[in-house]
Amino acid sequence: MIRLLWITLAALLLAGCGKDEEKPEPVRPVLSAVVEQSSEAQLGRFAGTIQARYESTLGFRVSGRIARRWVDVGTSVKAGDTLATLDPTDQQNQLRAAEGDLARVQAQWINAQANARRQQQLYDRGVGAQAQLDIAQTDLKTADASLTQARSSVSQARDQLGYSELKADHSAVVTAWHAEAGQTVSVGQEVVTLARPDVKEAVIDLPISLAEQLNPSMTLTVASQLNPDLNTTASLRELEPQADATTRTRRARLSLASTPTGFNLGTSVSVSLTSPIAARSELPLTALLERDGKTQVWVVDPKQHVVNLRDVVVSARTERSVVLTGGVQPGERVVTAGVNSLKPGQKVTFDEESR
Repeated sequence: MIRLLWITLAALLLAGCGKDEEKPEPVRPVLSAVVEQSSEAQLGRFAGTIQARYESTLGFRVSGRIARRWVDVGTSVKAGDTLATLDPTDQQNQLRAAEGDLARVQAQWINAQANARRQQQLYDRGVGAQAQLDIAQTDLKTADASLTQARSSVSQARDQLGYSELKADHSAVVTAWHAEAGQTVSVGQEVVTLARPDVKEAVIDLPISLAEQLNPSMTLTVASQLNPDLNTTASLRELEPQADATTRTRRARLSLASTPTGFNLGTSVSVSLTSPIAARSELPLTALLERDGKTQVWVVDPKQHVVNLRDVVVSARTERSVVLTGGVQPGERVVTAGVNSLKPGQKVTFDEESR
């Protein structure tokens, strides 16, 4: 009887131990990230400025000393506005000399005309010689040519005096002065730069390697550095053929699709370059579980809060991240830490806001 009691007690103890072993798996807290898919590759962001597409640098058509600058940098001017003037003394003296020569030649021409008329009358009456008439007519032609030349000299002297004033040839904004008042300049020397504000573009300097990869499929986004909400897209208009010897960059000029109000000349902008690529997702490298020749991730069931393994396709990896081109979908949640300690169907908890 006692032996039966001991057997029964042992059976009860073994049954109790079996129930303890069947305790459910504990809920495991995990770090996770939501899969985000991208179809564009970021090629970089570069600083640039808004400039006028059309600029012209003006200089005087005569040499002399600058007497005055009439406008400052940033001033808007119209066609015909005076920008600067030279000391006109030399041009005025040349004009007075030309006018004096004209008066002298005019007197000579009047005398030659009168002499030719007189010789013609004498010859018509039969008392004048043909040789004298020929000489008088030749002198008249010579005086007439001299008169034409003198008049041209006066006209040229007036033009030279007018050239002592530098005027704007179109509506523009003064962007730079290259000479100061009191400075002596030569013919054609750069004095002032004018920019037409009606057509603007973005100008950036790109590394040689990236500049050589530019193609129409790339998207260029131009945004104000002070207010990124002011932005527009752009297209490549011109790429300088030679690289800068110092910076090893090539200057690119971009045509703007539109011109926001805040895009004034000289505005600092940032230009982002993106290129279309095959859809891909980027996750932390710690999300990968690699064993038995398989590459997998733990995908969290959002309703049951359990994890299951999923095979994925890896296209690239770095020291910290991995790029997937298959196996996961945008919006799915993937475990990013402790992947070696999970089991299929295990319940987990996670922060809903984690990325």
